[in-house]
Amino acid sequence: MTASKTKPAPSNPAPEQDLDVIIIGGGMSGMTLALALASGGLRPAIVDLQAQDAQTAKDFDGRASAIAYSSFRLWQVLGLAADLEPHAQRIEQILVTDGRAPGASAGAAGPAFIRFESAEIADRSDGEPLGYMLENRQIRTALVAAVAKAGIAVYAPAKVQDIDVGAKGATVILADGRTLSALLVVGAEGRQSLVREQAGISLIGWDYDQVGLVATVAMQRPHGGIAHEYFLPSGPFAILPLTDNRASLVWTERTDRGQALASARPEIFEAHLRRRFGAFLGEIEVLGPRFSYPLSLQLAEHMVRPRLALLGDAAHGVHPIAGQGLNLGLKDAAALAQVLVEAHRLGEDIGSELVLERYAAWRRFDNVMLAAATDVFVRLFSNDNPLLRLARGLGMAVVNRIGPARRFFMHEAGGAIGDLPRLLRGQSL
Repeated sequence: MTASKTKPAPSNPAPEQDLDVIIIGGGMSGMTLALALASGGLRPAIVDLQAQDAQTAKDFDGRASAIAYSSFRLWQVLGLAADLEPHAQRIEQILVTDGRAPGASAGAAGPAFIRFESAEIADRSDGEPLGYMLENRQIRTALVAAVAKAGIAVYAPAKVQDIDVGAKGATVILADGRTLSALLVVGAEGRQSLVREQAGISLIGWDYDQVGLVATVAMQRPHGGIAHEYFLPSGPFAILPLTDNRASLVWTERTDRGQALASARPEIFEAHLRRRFGAFLGEIEVLGPRFSYPLSLQLAEHMVRPRLALLGDAAHGVHPIAGQGLNLGLKDAAALAQVLVEAHRLGEDIGSELVLERYAAWRRFDNVMLAAATDVFVRLFSNDNPLLRLARGLGMAVVNRIGPARRFFMHEAGGAIGDLPRLLRGQSL
């Protein structure tokens, strides 16, 4: 049940002192964690600054996310398939090109490109695509409905005033005076995490002096389920297929130019976009508003403290160059849910350092390596240095000609490499 802007707090949520986990942050990773915990018999609650209906509005978040096929399995296990599948666009191919301007997809690809095809890994992925493209608004809508159906208590809009951690539990004090108590508090509220701040966990990271411009376009010619990513001197330019022959564009520019484009009149923005987009998909039309986001890297030095855990962007924020940001958060949610449910069934204290360190140890290496890899890619490809251009061109050409290397990268992008939580393997808790 949810407290809205016009209604008082829910009169009959789970008893305030009878919760197992309080999740601060009702975004996509936070709601996924709540559903996973509930599926395993635990009693979560969600606290969020935003009312849930605001998060599903068209103008709240114009982004779309590339969802690894292992992440999509997680949502299928949690019962979201019927709501998500009509909006999910299969990614059948990914074409990665290095150049000074888009053009490889028009049929003039040079040696500096890599083509990934889902057919190459169909024998190991049960015919799943390389991934799915889903608009964030559709993901949020499905998650909100699933959370309500599961009867998970939601306090939103609600501001956290303080978090009091004790030997036997944690208490969350809301700005309106209400208090919630549980064995564990999870920070899933994004890069400006109050849980992380109150735990005294410092960040490692830096700005990229880049802005990500996001827009949705309709196209004249069929996109064929092909995702295109061009590595250009100013940053990557991605054309990501959506349903109804639309595409989500992620256009990376230096901060000054990106801010100018974000504030430009629609006709000026579209003129620049058409030059950047190219003509291989015919005429394009921008649909809806544009969005812009500053790009940076940040990594929390610790993922857990006594009675506290971080997941998603509260623990790690990466550049969108590899399209793995949300997938990292979903992996966190699946791993944390499995650790907590197993500990609960064994009668352990789910907020103890002993239990939480299992989660941190499971996720720490993957998160650090992905953050490091995206940082290397940004620095290697977002420039026009002739020596670096030669080196990366040779590297891409070699990978494109070695089948096992291509297949490894496809399985890695699909989230099928390593010690996967059960939910990511399509198994219930």
